[in-house]
Amino acid sequence: MAGQGLPLHVATLLTGLLECLGFAGVLFGWPSLVFVFKNEDYFKELCGQDAGPIGNATGQADCKAQDERFSLIFTLGSFMNNFMTFPTGYIFDRFKTTVTRLIAIFFYTTATLIIAFTSAGSAVLLFLAMPMLTIGGILFLITNLQIGNLFGQHRSTIITLYNGAFDSSSAVFLIIKLLYEKGISLKASFIFLSVCSTWHVARTFLLMPRGHIPYPLPPNYSYGLCSGNGTMKKEKETAEHENGELQSKEVLSAKEETPGKGQKQEPRSFWSYALSRRFAWHLVWLSVIQLWHYLFIGTLNSLLTNMAGGDVARVSTYTNAFAFTQFGVLCAPWNGLLMDRLKQKYQKEARKTGSSTLAVALCSTVPSLALTSLLCLGFALCASVPVLPLQYLTFILQVISRSFLYGSNAAFLTIAFPSEHFGKLFGLVMALSAVVSLLQFPIFTLIKGPLQNDPFYVNVMFMLAILLTFVHPFLVYRECRTWKETPSAIA
Repeated sequence: MAGQGLPLHVATLLTGLLECLGFAGVLFGWPSLVFVFKNEDYFKELCGQDAGPIGNATGQADCKAQDERFSLIFTLGSFMNNFMTFPTGYIFDRFKTTVTRLIAIFFYTTATLIIAFTSAGSAVLLFLAMPMLTIGGILFLITNLQIGNLFGQHRSTIITLYNGAFDSSSAVFLIIKLLYEKGISLKASFIFLSVCSTWHVARTFLLMPRGHIPYPLPPNYSYGLCSGNGTMKKEKETAEHENGELQSKEVLSAKEETPGKGQKQEPRSFWSYALSRRFAWHLVWLSVIQLWHYLFIGTLNSLLTNMAGGDVARVSTYTNAFAFTQFGVLCAPWNGLLMDRLKQKYQKEARKTGSSTLAVALCSTVPSLALTSLLCLGFALCASVPVLPLQYLTFILQVISRSFLYGSNAAFLTIAFPSEHFGKLFGLVMALSAVVSLLQFPIFTLIKGPLQNDPFYVNVMFMLAILLTFVHPFLVYRECRTWKETPSAIA
């Protein structure tokens, strides 16, 4: 893969990062876009004649009905962001990279054009545009995660780096807000995003494979610019290779495999993996931690207001501090780097003991899973202490925990399950966790109602639930030990 291959891989990596950083997860910058919408009088008619000014010192509108409408749009968009990963994951598995990316480009371009040409009178179209924007963004992420396969031992680092870039793309809406304040219209910004779709199309055909990027890479693997006239032949060879390597996700090389002694497996169906204990506990791990993150973000303004004693200036200062900490692309790669280093360490042991490479790869995920749970527990403890300066630490732990969460999720699924089912399993776990995340609304109602704005008991409940997530890395560790002792037990 040296020579001509390496520059293409690097170009694919860098342009993929730019794609995720600039487009995929922009929905999470929604508060910045709401500021612009309110200044453009979107849903202003719901406020009546007695509405207050467009914004107060915190940058939030005084009109409850208008706020509820924007909140409903975000709820729909964020729910679709997770829930739709299951059908989109199936599309990726079934129709592969090119078709999936063309669908993503269609959804994304249509959404940006709708937003560009909406006005206060047609603001209801945002209910269509924002879900389409999130579907296009998650498809971009799914097709880019496979690029980690091009980088061998650094695979987990690349996967977590992409998830961090996805989180950090929320800054795009902040940039649009700042440009708006400098006189650049909302329409001009979103038309520019629409024009960028030509770049997405070019990247699809020049820097991405037609099918899937296999792991491990077959000899002389080529794609995009390097595939030339032999594209169909290469794709056929790649497909045959993927089928042949289906059950050995993390093989090092032919010399490092330890075949025989019960290690050969019969292909298993998607549902056999989806209904497995390993997948079920991973779902619990992801759902609990993600629900806590969503609830914290949704109640942050109320939390800061209570701690600051209603001091609007202090609330604004801490809100800005939270926004500036949300650059997860700087945190996520450390998780992948940890997994890659541990995997190399375990591989050396595997050569000496003859252990399965699949067991070695799975063992490398245990510290990452456990560390994510530990970070989230620390984040929850800090958030529960009513000391305002401590919340700076809370914000830092929150962004690191979130970056580790989604990076570990993607990396674990690529290692623990066959590549042919990755898209569907990734989509299923995100869809089911999205359903669990809907609990944030009744929990929020509980805090505001019966608990009289005191989240203490809810925080205790969540800390107990977070402790439950440590069961997942423990079971994975126990499974790894079983494999080391009895290789024939691999399932």
